[in-house]
Amino acid sequence: MTTLTSDDIRDRVQGDWQRIVTLLADKVACASVSAQGITGEHMKRSAGFVEQEFKALGIDAHVVQSHNPDGTPGAYEVVGSRIVDPAAPTVLLYAHHDVQPVPDAGDWDTDPFVAVEKDGRLYGRGSADDGGGIAIHSGALKALGDDLGVNIKIFIEGEEEMGSPSFIPFIEQHQDEFAADVIIVADSGNWSADVPSLTTSLRGNTTLDVSLRVLGHPVHSGQFGGPILDANTLAAMLISSMYDESGELVVPGITAEEPVGGLQRDLDEETLRNDAATVQGLRFAGTGSLASRLWTKPSLTVIGFDAHPVEGSFNVLADAATFRLSLRTAPSQRPEEAQRALAAFLTEHAPFGAQVTVTPLDNGMGWAMDPNAKAVKTAEEAMSEAFGTDVVNKGEGGSIPFIPELQRIFPEAQVLVTGPEDPKSNAHSPNESISLSGLRNNVITEALLLDRLANE
Repeated sequence: MTTLTSDDIRDRVQGDWQRIVTLLADKVACASVSAQGITGEHMKRSAGFVEQEFKALGIDAHVVQSHNPDGTPGAYEVVGSRIVDPAAPTVLLYAHHDVQPVPDAGDWDTDPFVAVEKDGRLYGRGSADDGGGIAIHSGALKALGDDLGVNIKIFIEGEEEMGSPSFIPFIEQHQDEFAADVIIVADSGNWSADVPSLTTSLRGNTTLDVSLRVLGHPVHSGQFGGPILDANTLAAMLISSMYDESGELVVPGITAEEPVGGLQRDLDEETLRNDAATVQGLRFAGTGSLASRLWTKPSLTVIGFDAHPVEGSFNVLADAATFRLSLRTAPSQRPEEAQRALAAFLTEHAPFGAQVTVTPLDNGMGWAMDPNAKAVKTAEEAMSEAFGTDVVNKGEGGSIPFIPELQRIFPEAQVLVTGPEDPKSNAHSPNESISLSGLRNNVITEALLLDRLANE
């Protein structure tokens, strides 16, 4: 089989460029906000739009409505395939067609659901997350056309922004439609618009509620304050006991890891401060590289705390306090294991004999790429060729629980996490956008990758 050159593919993508941009603009206009109801007509129309786009590329695509674990109707998914040779490798292309909501359109400089091109970027909700992923798959398949040498399966999900509750039941019920040698998940991003990356890892996540009680009922702070500390203060003590003086989490049984495949480039401290809008003089917590602290070390966050509001407060000792903890776990640690370790620490370190009870909640497994997988090397070569620069791989501090579940269901598949985003994309935020030059190079990358996989 003849291998196409990057120039061949670049020329084909350039000739198809207006179609790709129009597809992405039309996808923004779908306003497929899954938070407004995954079974809504707007989601069905969005799935239908994606179905027709892939049918035009020779994919036998169709819309299927999934079902939730309790049997209720779920999301509208787009699945399909194109089998060029049963003996050829099979590649599953994943993206999602649902998008984040827009709480306040006034925070945007443009209409969120009207794509606007400005300064080399296309603005609009879902332009990057994950309309860009759909555009990458579409552009790569169009560029290869009749030269496509791998079998293709597609899965364009309709509820990723809602946590994918029906994802695993759907996959398990349709395993033959998803079995593949390589799975490309186009829902992440690059180091920058000009520097490509594979995503090497994702942290897992576990949550739990903690209740702390010191009294049977509230009592007067003047009459009892002193020998008895209020529940809010003791809760603060309990939370702080999980850290050392450097801000490092020191709960036994919760593991930390270093960046998968080695750290090629650390994150820039000033950029991180600007992106997070840290206050003047704030010191970063923890030790080691910033990359490890954000990608592969655990992080604990108090995401909710029940307490009497300041307005209307009065002089009593709070009898009880409840708070919710969210723990981002190292990519390879089982979240259930980390959850048990955290619960044991909290109950064993109850300050001043307070009664502490822990209620375990949700768990999501992290994921680590196999840096030595053959498809990884092929993808890195394709990226470097398309972007004209060395690859700088990176981890992600967030979680995408369905990726390790895909790996569990299809243990022999090589999983590649790519995507259209860059640090300026503002995914999930106002003024979401995608770099058009980055998108073009991502399309070229995937076309090169699919072509190379056919020749391995």
